[in-house]
Amino acid sequence: MTDAKPAVEPARERLLSLDTLRGFDMFWIIGGDRLFIALAAATGWGWASWWGVQLTHVKWEGLRAYDLIFPLFMFISGVAIPYAFGGRLERGATRGDLVKKVFWRAGVLILLGLVCNRILDFEFSRQRYASVLGQIGLAYLFASLIVLFTKQFGARVIWLVGILAGVAAVQLLVPVPEIGAGVLTPEGCINGYIDRMLMPGRLYGGSFDPEGLLCIVSASGITLLGALAGSVLRDGRFTGVGKTLMLSGAGLALLLVGLLIEPWYPPIKAAWTTTFNLQAGGICLMLLAIFYLVIDVWKLNRWTFFFRVIGLNAITIFMAVRMINFSSTSKFFLTGAASLSETYGPIILIIGAIAVKWLFLLYLYRKKIFLRV
Repeated sequence: MTDAKPAVEPARERLLSLDTLRGFDMFWIIGGDRLFIALAAATGWGWASWWGVQLTHVKWEGLRAYDLIFPLFMFISGVAIPYAFGGRLERGATRGDLVKKVFWRAGVLILLGLVCNRILDFEFSRQRYASVLGQIGLAYLFASLIVLFTKQFGARVIWLVGILAGVAAVQLLVPVPEIGAGVLTPEGCINGYIDRMLMPGRLYGGSFDPEGLLCIVSASGITLLGALAGSVLRDGRFTGVGKTLMLSGAGLALLLVGLLIEPWYPPIKAAWTTTFNLQAGGICLMLLAIFYLVIDVWKLNRWTFFFRVIGLNAITIFMAVRMINFSSTSKFFLTGAASLSETYGPIILIIGAIAVKWLFLLYLYRKKIFLRV
């Protein structure tokens, strides 16, 4: 994450499926969402309209495909932990070295999150201090420390259960003054109360922040779940098909548990309820299993290059789309072509913007410049 200078990718074990899945996840952020929403508007096709709805966030309760993008990224960052730590430990690094590295990465991500939130405007009273990158960094920190200081797989599972159960207990049983316990609304949930009491500056939701303090603790659970999945994938005792069955079976079980308790404890991404973690985590496990089976077991990987170029520089493009106007470049070259087709003009411009972003990432890929997470 912190190596911004050109560098050859380190010679270490690498899952093509993980880079591809990360790139697939980021594709929807860099324009894939707008592309399919525009396609639905232009064509009225039933499947496109359905998918277009899936590419929007729910207002509060519930789960759509677009609500999975952030937790999937955090899950993927967790999957990489056993590979990163295992390789370094085998090359002679100490646990102390890794702890320093983890804290450094978390600090850099928090700083980049503040930059994305425009801290350089120096309007500190209106500054939003919680951020997507900050949550990724802190959840990665918590999950990494658990992995580093618990050697047994079972102990890590106990930590995961403890996090999920602890968050559920706080959200359902701890009363908010003048409101009560278990009131899962933007104004009534314990997440918002904690954020209002402890977080300075501006909260994204006014009365709560979806990347607030309790959300960070909860989100560390899905990152730790990713680390558990990574440990399974790195374990040489199981076959590729066996690993696929283990991950997909565990994912289906988590999803079913989440669906069973949904009527009493709904999935809410903005509050990172345990139900949301169970459902999102289950889907993440099944997605990882499918990508791993197809790409790393069956070796059907020629199609992955497009997504891997994105996935290898995910943080780079996340930052870049906030600093560089790629759409202006697309309009400069494609306004004429778009004007020839009024109906499909917006689609042409969106495809152009995605292409410009991808070519930017391809240049970095060819030059072996990677901003790591």
